[in-house]
Amino acid sequence: MTRIGGTWQNWGRSEAVRPRLVERPASIEAVQRAVEAAGRAGMRVKPIGAGHSFSGIAVAPDVLLELEDLSGVVAVDQERSRVRLLAGTRLHQVPRLLAPFGLAMQNLGDIDRQSISGAISTGTHGTGARYGGIATQVVGATLVTASGDLLTIDETQNSELLPAVAPGLGALGVLVDVTLQCVPAFVMHAVDRPEPLGEVLADLDERVEKTDHFEFYWFPHTDVAITKTNTRLPGDAVLHPLPRLGQWVDDVLVGSGLHRVACDVAHLVPATIPPINRLSTRLWGDREFTDLSTNVFTTRRTVRFREMEYALPAENVRPAFEAMRALIEERRWRIEFPVEVRFAAADDLWMSTAYGRASGYIAVHRYWREDPAEYFEAVEQIMLSFGGRPHWGKMHTLDASILRERYAKFDDFVALRDRLDPERRFQNDYLARVLGE
Repeated sequence: MTRIGGTWQNWGRSEAVRPRLVERPASIEAVQRAVEAAGRAGMRVKPIGAGHSFSGIAVAPDVLLELEDLSGVVAVDQERSRVRLLAGTRLHQVPRLLAPFGLAMQNLGDIDRQSISGAISTGTHGTGARYGGIATQVVGATLVTASGDLLTIDETQNSELLPAVAPGLGALGVLVDVTLQCVPAFVMHAVDRPEPLGEVLADLDERVEKTDHFEFYWFPHTDVAITKTNTRLPGDAVLHPLPRLGQWVDDVLVGSGLHRVACDVAHLVPATIPPINRLSTRLWGDREFTDLSTNVFTTRRTVRFREMEYALPAENVRPAFEAMRALIEERRWRIEFPVEVRFAAADDLWMSTAYGRASGYIAVHRYWREDPAEYFEAVEQIMLSFGGRPHWGKMHTLDASILRERYAKFDDFVALRDRLDPERRFQNDYLARVLGE
């Protein structure tokens, strides 16, 4: 289906565009036809998933491909625990699709609204020092190239391209299906609790090393960290999920409803932010439960915000965090959203933020009604000084001249982009900035 484009906005309201055409392909062949037609018309093509990127990576000035109808399971290899999914499949749909086969994704981020292709293309990750981002689970993929042809990449065909395609930033073609290496379904024991920030920072390395999945949140203007310590258990472990009422109170009433009210109040009266943040540390993050992995990894996020996140060498997380904390105090900013700190294993994916190094991630946020520029740009300078690489789906100001220095395979990736898309059929302003013309 083709229609004249209206205004498209991403979830965080940080990007908007009025595309010339909108297509909703329901098959791989329909994607091929759309790309071929765009080529004949001299127009650029960009697929979108759920629009959860805060950067301009998915902005489509000409032809926007909505992939929501390109969804579901293509094939399952039960012997090898591999599942092939169409690109528009949403992460929150995956557990239901994998359940009949007793499988699960090895790791997930804390939001599950994204499409599987969007999460892979932008380098979305969760936490856990022994586990990589979602792209590290990809063992095969199919792209529609600028010519409209199919490019199959797996262990027997074009295998040398797999580290480039995941994550591929949407620069190499339209990802139409992916094959994931899954694991047997498993359970996790979750402990969320507020702890003194100084204690958490003092033994951060030990916590990260000894815990399957560790992360913490810090509300500026407080001395408390909300820690999340998740331990993997066998799939037949006894479940002790949160009571429905308790979960509703934590995630819906407090995590969404009261937090939205608090952000609106803080927007009007910034002086209320420190006491509101101190109250938040008493209301959030004090619970223990055991549940299916997906129910522990992901949380509901209905309060709209904007985000910048940087990946650092893991050993630089603590000094970078302390420098950022000192900056907030020095500038006397009033920051209403928490800072999030997570970790991931090193990988060999060309444009992965964890390429070649064990990594920690520091993410800063602002309520969507606030202008984040001053805060984000100052924090960005700190992150760069500690070897930071920006998350491709989050806000940042870097261009190709800086990014080239931070990725050993940058020029190899650009050369592949030049070969697969010489006319820049899949380019937009964001990709021109981060990869160069």
